[in-house]
Amino acid sequence: MIRINLLPHREEARKLRRQQFYAFAVAAILVGAVIALIVHSFNETRIQAQQADNDFLKSEIAKLDKDIAEIQRLKEQTQALLSRKQVIELLQSHRAETVHVFNELARLVPDGVYLGCAKQDGSCKALKQSGMKITLTGVTQSNARVSTLMRNLEASPIFERPQLIEIKAVESGKRRASEFTLDVYIERAKTETEGGKTAAPAPEKKS
Repeated sequence: MIRINLLPHREEARKLRRQQFYAFAVAAILVGAVIALIVHSFNETRIQAQQADNDFLKSEIAKLDKDIAEIQRLKEQTQALLSRKQVIELLQSHRAETVHVFNELARLVPDGVYLGCAKQDGSCKALKQSGMKITLTGVTQSNARVSTLMRNLEASPIFERPQLIEIKAVESGKRRASEFTLDVYIERAKTETEGGKTAAPAPEKKS
């Protein structure tokens, strides 16, 4: 009977399989490394592109914030100019108001009533104005004349809401008199704007 020794062939086969396994392992490692490198490069490219987009957005947002600040500054300047324009228009529309007030007071003060203080020591004034309110101080020999003055003020187209603040007995030139203080408000004529035109103030009433 012939016997054949197969051990060397088996050993060679195992050695070949080991070599193939190592070759496949190395190839798999290389392929994995290449794939990882490609993925990393792709991700890095995307990150750089996203970073560029972010930088662009930040730049545009900064420009927008600057434009918004400039618009706000222009709005504030425009509002300030409009406020000044309104003040100028108000002053122009009422520049003759003081003259009308004095003329109307001279017309409304009845006989026997004198604007001023009983003691001419400079401690008080016959007329004081605070905004739309005028405080009148005067001397009269009859309280009824003060009531007449208040009725005249109430009926005037320039004044409104006369209010007697104080009336007291004083001596004026060795005579008994009454010193009074009253408040009255200026009633400015209202205007209506229609179609870009301002209506003229209503004509004054004639007594």
